[in-house]
Amino acid sequence: MTNPPVMPAPVHLSASSGHFELTAGTRIHAPGDAEAVARYLAELLQPATGFALTIDQEDASGAISLTIGATDLPTPGYRLSVTEARIELRADDVPSLFAGVQTLRQLLPVAIEASTTQDVTWLVAGIEIHDYPRFSYRGAMLDVARHFFDVAAVKRYVDRMALLKLNVLHLHLTDDQGWRLHINSWPNLTALGATTAVGGGHGGFYSKADYTEIVDYAASRYITVVPEVDVPGHTNAALVAYPELNCDDVAREPYAGIEVGFSSLCIDKEVTYQFLDDVFREVSELTPGPYLHLGGDESLATSDEDYLAFIKRATEIATSHGKTLIGWHELGRSGDLPEGTIGQYWSYVTPREDADKRVNSFIQQGGRMIMSPADAIYLDMKYASDEKLGLEWADGPTTLSDAYHWDPAAIVEGITDEHILGIEAPIWTETIDNVRDLEYMAFPRIIAAAEIAWSPRSVHDWNDFTRRLADYAPRLDAAEIAYNRVPEMSQQS
Repeated sequence: MTNPPVMPAPVHLSASSGHFELTAGTRIHAPGDAEAVARYLAELLQPATGFALTIDQEDASGAISLTIGATDLPTPGYRLSVTEARIELRADDVPSLFAGVQTLRQLLPVAIEASTTQDVTWLVAGIEIHDYPRFSYRGAMLDVARHFFDVAAVKRYVDRMALLKLNVLHLHLTDDQGWRLHINSWPNLTALGATTAVGGGHGGFYSKADYTEIVDYAASRYITVVPEVDVPGHTNAALVAYPELNCDDVAREPYAGIEVGFSSLCIDKEVTYQFLDDVFREVSELTPGPYLHLGGDESLATSDEDYLAFIKRATEIATSHGKTLIGWHELGRSGDLPEGTIGQYWSYVTPREDADKRVNSFIQQGGRMIMSPADAIYLDMKYASDEKLGLEWADGPTTLSDAYHWDPAAIVEGITDEHILGIEAPIWTETIDNVRDLEYMAFPRIIAAAEIAWSPRSVHDWNDFTRRLADYAPRLDAAEIAYNRVPEMSQQS
């Protein structure tokens, strides 16, 4: 019996005989905190099935049971059992219950992903699954600065992430090409600094209400939003909006190219730090999650001395607003970071020995790492050299095999799972300006990223992954998710 193509691979899965049939009369038992996930499940199932399933908090005889309680797994996870009579899903906490629902979703016929009622017998094969994640932080980054993506596009991406048990959305909100979040105390950031994009596009920005809508929607999928305000470099849009942030008091021209490393806030001006305090305060007030990302990468126009002085003050200001800080691995140049600051390793361009030294700097200062090696997990890299979309600077094209065949604990010597908070798959948007291209560049490589983040190393198997991926392709089609039809997806078992 071939196991179903669950993505990412569970810790333990064993198929059994028989099927459970979902019908219009099926009820969901979901006491206490499980009710919110039960409502999500009912809403998820209704478009394709046409069933308006009843949710009952009291009667445990319902054919689908969702409960919160100890699973005796090594870390918070879920146990899923499907028999002919019943589906039982038990999890340690609500986010784990939601993850279990994503697995249950994948056990249903692929037609469940359709947006209209389908003439299908809704069978779920008998199965036992015990499952929990390898890493607690399982992220994807969306660059909305180089090309802007509206609220609807971001929410669509959130739903794609949820299907794969990803639980962190990192929004790259500011860069040379555009400032994408309105700041009340510095309104020209969006009035003047959000008007363009790579190639001279129209730009755009989120009002505070827009941003709150994204944050709330992500939270409904148990996804935490991490906002990034990239400083001191990647700041041309801010320097366009406010001349006083430049050392010469002259406003910069809007930028629509893709080169990096030419811009910098003026390190010696006190107004720079008032600017940071206001921005960090307003962004923190809008963001209930624990993290604030300060960027800190590719600050090539800033001297080492100025960079270190800036980072000391900027991180002190940011932590005063109650957030745990994240920075790209260059931030590890500083030996004076707030304790617990998290580094994000992107590698490749920086000489390897320097990058490794910076990773260890975070660890020595009580922090942990997010692993995002550019040559394996940057979803904006070309799949192949003849592709129209994407770039190749990270050691050439990144194939699906490249995206799967790496281990977060095998990149920097001495950095093991205990030092790693998780992984994140960034997608930069120099060549991407619409939702279909965004999904095409992400899928199927983001599925490989999700498996690395969730599944234990012991179950990683390329042949099994590609078999499941080929069987999974019709589900992407049913969900109308654009994807690159790489050769590995062409043969179903």
